[in-house]
Amino acid sequence: MMRFSTLVKHPADWMTGKSKDNAVVITSRIRLARNLRDLPFPGWAMKEERKEILKTILPEIKGLNKMKNGFAQELSELDSLQKQVMVERHLISREQAARGDGCAAVVNRKQSLSLMVNEEDHLRMQSIFAGMHLREAYDLLDSIDRQLETKLSYAFDGKLGYITACPTNLGTGMRASAMLHLPALVLTDQIGQVLQAVSKIGLAVRGLFGEGTESLGDLFQISNQSTLGESEEVIIDRLERVINQVANHERNARLKMMEEESDQLTDKIGRAYGLLKHAHLFDSKEAFTHISLLRLGADLGYFPEGTMQICDELMMEIQPAHLQLYAGKELEPEKRDLIRAEIIRDQLQNLDPPAN
Repeated sequence: MMRFSTLVKHPADWMTGKSKDNAVVITSRIRLARNLRDLPFPGWAMKEERKEILKTILPEIKGLNKMKNGFAQELSELDSLQKQVMVERHLISREQAARGDGCAAVVNRKQSLSLMVNEEDHLRMQSIFAGMHLREAYDLLDSIDRQLETKLSYAFDGKLGYITACPTNLGTGMRASAMLHLPALVLTDQIGQVLQAVSKIGLAVRGLFGEGTESLGDLFQISNQSTLGESEEVIIDRLERVINQVANHERNARLKMMEEESDQLTDKIGRAYGLLKHAHLFDSKEAFTHISLLRLGADLGYFPEGTMQICDELMMEIQPAHLQLYAGKELEPEKRDLIRAEIIRDQLQNLDPPAN
C-alpha cells in the first residue's frame, strides 16, 4: 500500500491545476453517504462498535480493484498534522480528522477517490475531478458503490432511500458540488446577487472547506442541499445548469473588465504580483487574495502559460499544515507567515511582470 509520504509527494492532478479547462470551475466532486443495516451511526456507537464496523468495511474497500496499491490508514495511526494535511487536500473532512478510534481513510493512487470509514456515516465516499466533470465523477463513484453494495448490507428503506445520520442526506445520500474561482464577480460587486440567486433555487454556497467555512481566494463551493425524492440524474442536471450559468457570468465579468476597466484591472494584478514577489510576511487570507488575482491574470493572458498551475500549487502548499509539514515541525502563526512568503517568492522568482 502507498505510504503517507508518497501520498504527499504526488498530489492529484486536480490539486495542482493540470487541466486545460479549470480556469473557472476548478473541481467537480460527488460524495455518497452509506450506512450498514441495524448498526448505530458512528456518533452514537461505542468505541468497540466502531472498531467492528471498521473491520467489516475496510477489507471490502481495500479489495476493490480501483483502490489497489492505494493509501489505507486508520486515523489513530496518523498524527494531527498528517490528518490536517489530508483535510487541506480535501481527502478527508474536518469532522473525520477530529474523530479517533475506529476511523480510517482509503485513497486510490490517483487521489481521485477517497473513502472515509466512520465519519458522520459508516461510509463516506467521494470522487473528485478537475474542471467541470460531475457526470464522470458520479459514474466512477457509482461503480464503486455498486461493487460495495454486493458485499455490504446497506441501510436502505423503500420510501426514504439510503438511511443516513443526518436527515438532509436521506434519499440518494449524494452531495454533488463544484469549486469555482469567481474573482471578477467579486471585483465587480456582483457576487452577492449571483450567490443569492443560487441559494434561492435550493443550492448551497460554501467556502473552501465546505459547511461553516469562509471563502478564501474568491473560491466558492456550490452544491445540492436536498437528496430526498429526486434521482441522482436530476440533481446533477440541475447543478450542472446552475454552475454553467455562474461560470458564464464570471467569464462575462472578466471580459467586461478587460474592455471597460483595463487600467484598474492591470493595476490590481500588477500590485498582487509585486506583493507576492517581494513581501516577507503573509497570512493565509492575504496570500490567497493576491494569488487569486495572479490566477485571474494568468487566465486573461497577463502571464505565460503554466502560471495558473503555479497558482494552484501555491494554494495547496501555503496552507498551515502543509507549511508545517514542509518545515518538519509545528510552527507559531508568525513563523508560518514568514515561510509562506518565502515559498511564494521562491515559486515566482522567474515570473516576469504582467504584460498589459
